[in-house]
This record gives sequence, C-alpha cells and structure tokens, in this order.
Amino acid sequence: MPMTESLPFSILNAAQPLPPIRDGLAWFHLAKSEKTLRLPLFISKVAAGFPSPADDYVEKTLDLEELLIQKPAATFFVRAQGDSMLGAGIHPNDILVVDRSREPMPDKIVICAVNGELTVKRLIVADGQWRLKAENPAYPDIPLTEDLETVFWGTVTNVIHPV
Repeated sequence: MPMTESLPFSILNAAQPLPPIRDGLAWFHLAKSEKTLRLPLFISKVAAGFPSPADDYVEKTLDLEELLIQKPAATFFVRAQGDSMLGAGIHPNDILVVDRSREPMPDKIVICAVNGELTVKRLIVADGQWRLKAENPAYPDIPLTEDLETVFWGTVTNVIHPV
C-alpha cells in the first residue's frame, strides 16, 4: 500500500518547528553538545533467566546518542502519559524517542495530534481503514475519519524506561 497516497491525516514536515506545548505535555529537543559520553559495552550478554558467569571483556564503547538517534535534526523526546500503550512496553512517564523524518507506516508506533491533543498509538490499517490502536484492551481504537483533524508528528523509535 503506498504510504503517502490517500492518508486520512496530514504529516508534520520534519523541517517545521514543533507546535507549542498544550495541556502540560512536555517534549524536549536534542541539545547539540560537543561532549559525548562513551561507556563500555561488554561482549557477554547478561542472563535474564538462569545466571551465568560474567566475562570481563569490553566489546567497545557505546554512545547512547549514536544508539538511539539516527537523525538528530529530526528527533525529539516526549514523555508518555497514561496507560494505553502498556502492551507495547510504554509506561507512564517513559521517555519516547521520536523521529519526525520517518514516514507513517502500518504497525509502527506513532505520535499524532488528534483534534489538537497529542497521543501515542500503533498505526494500523484494519478493514481498509486507518486507525490508531491502543495496546491496552481498556481503550478503543481511534478510526481516522475525515471529521478528525489528525496530524502525524513522527514515529517512536525507542522507549527509555526506568526500572
């Protein structure tokens, strides 16, 4: 399915500034910094099930910006609110990394403004209709119809989740 034809929503151009913050939502721009923080990445994986002896070998150093952000100029962070995306591993207060340069694609998790309110949902096509799908059965899908003003802001690429 061609992604840019007959979309029931508009797409916020990645070169445009982000609209102002509404209703206490917070988003953060990447700050350009000369400093980088590279930390060791160990060769061995850590067992999440049965424990294994740890190796002492460092594979390389890891820069989190390089790992999480492919296009800094088109990337912003937004803090998740609510529990509609728990099934996707997105919890209240998680930080979402959003790439504005990625095209809206089915099955991706996206940030959209629906009638001016930001939401994070999975973009799906069901029965030929575009929908924003919550990953929590307590919330209904949002069918993207002509009576809704829907603006695609970007695709979520990573979730920063405290434990």
